[in-house]
Amino acid sequence: MKIAIFALVALALAATPASAALGIFGNANMDDTIDQLDTDYVRGIIDGNNERTDLADANRDGAIDEEDIAQIEAIINGEEKVLNILDGNGDPVAVHKPVERIVVEYLDNAELVSILNSKDKVVGVDYAVAKSGAEFPDLAKRKNVGQMNEPDYEAVLSPDPNLLLTFSPMNIETKAEKLPGVDVVFLGLYFPDISDPENSRYIDGVRKLGYILDEEERAEEFISWNLGWVEEIRSRAAGVSEEEQPKVLICAYPYAHLDTGTFRTYSMIDTLTQMSILTGVKVMAEGLPEFFGSSYNIQVDPEWVIEADPDLIYLHLVAHTYSGLSLDPANGYDATDPEEIRAARDAFTSRPELAEMRAVKEGRVYLGSGSFRNDASGGLIGAAYMAKVFLPEAFADLDPEAIHQEYITRFLGEDFDLDRDGVFLYPPIEKGDGQLAGIPDRENVSF
Repeated sequence: MKIAIFALVALALAATPASAALGIFGNANMDDTIDQLDTDYVRGIIDGNNERTDLADANRDGAIDEEDIAQIEAIINGEEKVLNILDGNGDPVAVHKPVERIVVEYLDNAELVSILNSKDKVVGVDYAVAKSGAEFPDLAKRKNVGQMNEPDYEAVLSPDPNLLLTFSPMNIETKAEKLPGVDVVFLGLYFPDISDPENSRYIDGVRKLGYILDEEERAEEFISWNLGWVEEIRSRAAGVSEEEQPKVLICAYPYAHLDTGTFRTYSMIDTLTQMSILTGVKVMAEGLPEFFGSSYNIQVDPEWVIEADPDLIYLHLVAHTYSGLSLDPANGYDATDPEEIRAARDAFTSRPELAEMRAVKEGRVYLGSGSFRNDASGGLIGAAYMAKVFLPEAFADLDPEAIHQEYITRFLGEDFDLDRDGVFLYPPIEKGDGQLAGIPDRENVSF
């Protein structure tokens, strides 16, 4: 069933601008990098030997000529003054270089800039990053420009940025209009498309920011590590028979602002659902008519949840929202003690109408950090934790905390010790339960 679900979502995603080709004008041969092969390909177009491609017009002047070869050579040498890209929505955007002053929206962009060794270029952060001092001890001290769902444009302009990295795929044109002199870029990190991550807008976004910040090698290092672990989890899940697959309800913790009268579960296009399916489980929402719709969340009645009686329930927590709310309980990097999350779990499991549900009676209700859904790992870290608790036998030697710690130390470059701080999953995984960590990066792995 999980293979069929992935096949269906791959068809749905075909209508989006996701592509294996690196979305930078100058990638004339439409592969995943810009190199001498692209100058050769453009020469072939000029000579009439190669077909014109969508990205061959490197300087976007409408003609394929020697100037495009010059632009490609400048990109290869890191000397281009303007980099023309397709953003995460598939729209052309010009990025002026060098990029020296960046404002970042939300967790994924803040993390990716850190991964690409460019924290020193950040001059402003949104509300969520400013409130996340435990995860971003340096970035949280930068100018807080406020929540970016309905921005204060004067605040965004106040640190004099030349690049804004947006979290939401919405309102890009409005932000560009309101921020003169600032290149507004949506990378597409919002769409990890874990059914086919290598061809996702997320991976393309990581590569593009590597070019924007002149950190191409670092971007490839991270991509290799990320895809290697995704493939490891996928290969383990493939060995789980349909009879062994537990039925899991993925839903938001019932915060008051989400309307506690209903449950908020997630559709196929949401990262949480894709993370779950990657681990080899049955997602309870897959039978709903809205599952393959365009909305990320689906409101369902408690009666539907009770009747379906899932084997496990995974509740998604949020620390700081994109719209500027901070919610209890503290979770993820912010949390210093599991007591608040334990109390939140108890409040949920003690609801009388849920008392006879299998997951509640057997203690298989888990609360997971919201950072897993919107971090720069594209759902990988959350999937590793999910795999461990959903299918403990199939993933007996997987160590999610070791993977997570490597992400923090090797890629984010932060001195955050998971043995000491943070609460990312409750009930927690027992310490020392799992040994598979430090898997070689993707190019050295065979399955």
